[in-house]
Amino acid sequence: MFIGSGIVAAAAATGTWYAMRDTGPDVTLINASTTENTENVDTSGIVEMVLGDDDAKVTLKEYASFTCPHCANFHETVYPDFKRDYIDTGKVKFVYRDVYFDRFGLWAAMIARCDPNRFFGIASLMYKQQKEWVGGESPAAIAENLRKIGRVAGLNNEQIEACLADEENAKALVAWSQANTAADDVNATPTLFINDVKHSNMNYSDLKKVLDEALEA
Repeated sequence: MFIGSGIVAAAAATGTWYAMRDTGPDVTLINASTTENTENVDTSGIVEMVLGDDDAKVTLKEYASFTCPHCANFHETVYPDFKRDYIDTGKVKFVYRDVYFDRFGLWAAMIARCDPNRFFGIASLMYKQQKEWVGGESPAAIAENLRKIGRVAGLNNEQIEACLADEENAKALVAWSQANTAADDVNATPTLFINDVKHSNMNYSDLKKVLDEALEA
């Protein structure tokens, strides 16, 4: 997916954020509020999502969105083998960076990040079930689909609601994502950086070749 048509570009142009508010007894929706300048948003509390050995010779950084079909395919067909062969063996450090094309991807990230220790497990469920939860008939239905994934992953209702209602965190996540994608010149997802060298989406065979070359260098 291309970032130019997504929420990062929209946020840069209009300063639109998505904040949570209650609109009824059992209905919670995210609505737009505005901020003038992303430079004034404190992103120091955002946790970098990392797996693997900090001292690994190779670092793979992925930019991805929970609503991106290509990202879902990557995480279903490439990531499991990559994790088994390179992360779990200590050869590669993996860094996952959120990109937000829409409010639904932001909501998904807010739930996945609710408990950093559960992030990658929740992320796996969200990618595996992407078609189902994105296919909700309304924003409220999509939000409830995401809540269900959070509960299956071990989050309780209080955690989920607190995370979704955290407007300051929502602003920080969008500002952080915007700053990261601008700094790394990311314009599509998934985008991979292997030891800071930029690569587009690839299958496991091609990824393995690039990783092995980096490890041998």
